[in-house]
Amino acid sequence: MEGFSLNSVELQEYQQNRYPYLMIDHVDEVIPGKSAKGYKNLTLNEWFFPPHFPGAPNMPGALQLESLAQMITIAITTLPGNKGKETRFISASLKFRKEIVPGDKLVIETKVNFWSRGILKGVGVAYTNGTIACEAEMVICIPDILEQYLPEKEDK
Repeated sequence: MEGFSLNSVELQEYQQNRYPYLMIDHVDEVIPGKSAKGYKNLTLNEWFFPPHFPGAPNMPGALQLESLAQMITIAITTLPGNKGKETRFISASLKFRKEIVPGDKLVIETKVNFWSRGILKGVGVAYTNGTIACEAEMVICIPDILEQYLPEKEDK
């Protein structure tokens, strides 16, 4: 399948998050069901920098993970029938390598290792200035799809 790019407006057709929680600015290439890569430009104007931390601003770890998750979900929500579907975290294993500070361009590369019945398993790596800033293994689901495969609940 051929890859394509999504600008900041187009990616919102596939991604449920909006400002201030949209943690990606552009998708350079998405190959539906396989991978997605793009970036987030970070400026001192980001809402999270002033409180985290005064005098030494850096991107909170939870938002680093969120940026990785949003990028990898683009690889699944661009599959036919999944456009704009809600996604949920199931688990993540994250490693922080360096601080992400105002002025950095966070380059995000993600890969889908498994996709079936609404469950996505994959990896993501984010870079600043050519150096790994953080990386994660993630399990994410699309509840709409997953629920179709769950056993029916018995009434008690």
